[in-house]
Amino acid sequence: MSTRKLNTLSGLSMKDRILAGFGQRLTRIRKGRGRTQSELGKDVGVSNRVIAYYEQDSAQPPGPILIDLAKVLKVSNDELLGVKPVKEKANATNARLLNRLQRVVELPPADRRSVFKYLDALLTRTRAKAQAKGLSTTQSDRVVVAEVRAARQERAKVAH
Repeated sequence: MSTRKLNTLSGLSMKDRILAGFGQRLTRIRKGRGRTQSELGKDVGVSNRVIAYYEQDSAQPPGPILIDLAKVLKVSNDELLGVKPVKEKANATNARLLNRLQRVVELPPADRRSVFKYLDALLTRTRAKAQAKGLSTTQSDRVVVAEVRAARQERAKVAH
């Protein structure tokens, strides 16, 4: 059997068979890891525009970039190419939070202490408010999450 026939047994060319849905898969994995196009591009050594291009289904990233993408996103090349299913389905919100916390860990010690003091103060204040309303600890934690989301949305409005 010739190589040409072997590559087209599925009715698709090798390029189309392996990379079908690559852009959507890359987007899903990137978002699942809580990363922006800019962050991923920086870690891979390309611009966010290049990542946006690769996330289009018509794009075909070169081999060395595929390897770098897989390493940075912590998936196998087979998972990135769609040969095997992605094992881990991370919650995007949790992944973003963990990504940010990792960046906090990398800050100088004095800056880390400042961030933790701010977080502790926010959590203490919000829990005290919730408990004053007679809410349980679990309910007060939900209030904390809601207040953090509201603050984030307010900052986003100001930024635009």
